[in-house]
Amino acid sequence: MNVVAWARVSSKDQTEGYSIDAQLRAMRSKVDREGWHITREFVVAESAKRGAERAEFNNMFRWVTQNARSQKLGAILSHKLDRVCRNMRDAVRLQELEDTCGVQLAFVENQFGPGAAGQLSFNVMAAVAQYYSDNLKTETAKGMDEKVRQGWLPGLAPFGYVNVPGNREEPIRPQPEEAATVVRIFDLYARGNMTFKRLADTLLKEGRIFQPSTPRFARTSLSNVLNNRFYIGSLVWGGKVFPGKQRPLVSHDLFAACQAILNGRNHRKTHPNLPYSGGLLRCAHCGSAATPEKIRRTLKDGSVTEHIYFKCCKNNWPNHPKVRWRLEDVEKAIEADLARLQMPSAEVADWFEKTLVAVAADLGTDGQQRKASLTRRRTQLKGMKDRLLNSYLLGSIDEATFQTKTGELQQEAEQVQRDLDATEDAGSANTEMALEVFRFSQDIVDHWRGSNSSARAEILDCLCSNRVLGDVSLVLTKRKPFDVLAEGPNSENGVGEGTRTPDPRDHNPML
Repeated sequence: MNVVAWARVSSKDQTEGYSIDAQLRAMRSKVDREGWHITREFVVAESAKRGAERAEFNNMFRWVTQNARSQKLGAILSHKLDRVCRNMRDAVRLQELEDTCGVQLAFVENQFGPGAAGQLSFNVMAAVAQYYSDNLKTETAKGMDEKVRQGWLPGLAPFGYVNVPGNREEPIRPQPEEAATVVRIFDLYARGNMTFKRLADTLLKEGRIFQPSTPRFARTSLSNVLNNRFYIGSLVWGGKVFPGKQRPLVSHDLFAACQAILNGRNHRKTHPNLPYSGGLLRCAHCGSAATPEKIRRTLKDGSVTEHIYFKCCKNNWPNHPKVRWRLEDVEKAIEADLARLQMPSAEVADWFEKTLVAVAADLGTDGQQRKASLTRRRTQLKGMKDRLLNSYLLGSIDEATFQTKTGELQQEAEQVQRDLDATEDAGSANTEMALEVFRFSQDIVDHWRGSNSSARAEILDCLCSNRVLGDVSLVLTKRKPFDVLAEGPNSENGVGEGTRTPDPRDHNPML
């Protein structure tokens, strides 16, 4: 008789001695004893891939149905009933093969007699097999849920981490190279000027790969990384978020910043190819963004020139002045404005530095004196509370008076402590910070000239709260403390609403 051999194994079965090789040896031994012939063997490792067993079972069932007569098949041979029938549905399908194709079921270990008794025995064993399968799924799900509640992700760790089998203390830990790549992905994307394509190109240029077989990150891979809360120490399981015990790779603030960009709540600040885009400069007349555009002109000799212009998108509106600046004129005007932060001479700058140090020293002395006074008062209040308690214990005052006075002293003590906490130490650290800001402002023009357009945009954003282009002027409103440096030396009262630059058309008649 010709038979089809079916062997199935799971990872758990491997440890219990039911390997594929063991099942095939037992089936081949039975075939030799019975004088049968194996026409084809079907094997499946359940742990190899999700759904592999079902796909291979359907493949076997379909092949037997199509070739039963041509191959003169008499039976499907398996080691045990639970190897081929995991539920009652499969058992019924295999039993129907005998009616439709004449193919029976045969086993190495299980034997079922003829008639109603044999059929009952077969159905009971099939029901037991289904119960085992269903119970295994339930217990597996319970085990996975419990592992999640303990703070660990069941299954394969995401990119950036590695599974450590047998390590109960830390079954999932960061993989150094991949973890560094994950941090780099978040850092780059949080800048706000990265498309997925540009991000993937940057990572590839830096030698950061996704997999050896596919070095370049795909859009889906980058999206999965940027949306995965696992990297901030959380676990998402069954639609719920659980606290995880894995070491986080990025901060919550960095993750939230990337999510804001992904969800469109934070538009990119700059265009990758055009400087000062994304609303960094705005129209003084209507408040719209002064957007850059690249103009290409072909000259008579065939050469091509390129110029970048800033213009208001509402230039064509009625009564709207024409706002149109060349990039070179914008940068010259900004440089001239930044120069206003500098002191008139080196002597004045030196005097200003010494004054800063002196003022900081005075503030530090005042702060120390205030702290000393508050500390003494805190000690006095503690002594008063102790004396009050002694008086109450000796019976000198009644309970009502004790409670009232104690409450008053406690309120004053809490206020003194709040004042102590709020008192800042204007010492060397604050002095150094003030000096660094001042020195930066004195070197700002050199910083500007030596920076690319991206760094220049950051300088503008740092120094100016508002940047507007008019038809004849550029107005930059400085942030504190740069507003004092810009207006103080150039006005009688040191107050101003912005710095105006000369008309760009004075040195560019083409505008």
